[in-house]
Parts: sequence; C-alpha cells; structure tokens
Amino acid sequence: MLTQQECDFLHTRMKGTMIEALGMRFIPTDDEYAVAEMPISPATRQYLGILHGGASLTLAETIAGVGSLHLTNYDETLAVCGTEVSGSHVAMSATEGMVRGKAKLIHASKGTHVWNVDVVGENDEIISTERVTNRIIKVKKDLI
Repeated sequence: MLTQQECDFLHTRMKGTMIEALGMRFIPTDDEYAVAEMPISPATRQYLGILHGGASLTLAETIAGVGSLHLTNYDETLAVCGTEVSGSHVAMSATEGMVRGKAKLIHASKGTHVWNVDVVGENDEIISTERVTNRIIKVKKDLI
C-alpha cells in the first residue's frame, strides 16, 4: 500500500511526535496492507518487561491513520481522526526485538474508514489484534 516515497515523507512529517519517540518506522509494501514496525524498548515496555498493551494500540491507531491518509491521497483539506480503537491482547509478547503492525482496510466510505490491525512479533505470532475506526473530516482553513 505505502510506497517508499510515502514512507520517507511520513518519517519526515512525524519528527517530534509520539510516533518518533516510540521508534515506529513505516514499511513500503506492494499489497493492500499498511505496515509499520516498532522496537520493544524501555519506552514501549510495561513493568514486567514485555510490550505494553497501550504501545500496541498506539501502533495500531498510527498504522490505520496512515492507511487512511493514503486513501485520501494526503489531501490537506481533509483530516484523519481516530474515533475508536479496541484491541485484544492474545499472546505474551517478547521482551526485546521488533513488533510489526499490519493494517487491512475493512470498510471505506466518504467519511469513515474501519481497519483491522494485527500486531505480530518477530516469529510472526499474533500478539494482539485491534479494530480502528477513523473519521475523515473537512478541515476549516482557520483551524490550521
């Protein structure tokens, strides 16, 4: 879904944000998935040393948001706003390495996109699965 050029653009745009702070990187693909990876690090671990569930949700919402930006052709008159994210943590995560989120579009209309995101470890085992809903809204010029 995302080209290398889009990934490079997104990495530049995300400087100074939570996305950069958590070490997320967008991955180009030639299929219908939006993909990003994130390291398991002190910034993303919970007290037991494993990936924090909130970090998984953040990864999922970020990937779904980027997928929606792609679908809107990065139209600056539109804003992608996450309105709902829910997840099920189905396996214990590793304590180091990388996790990868893979978002697949479930529904798209003019005003709403719904995504399913699977977060997997380096062994491709699903750690959590999330559902993300984004609203696509017109941006008023005086709010930018």
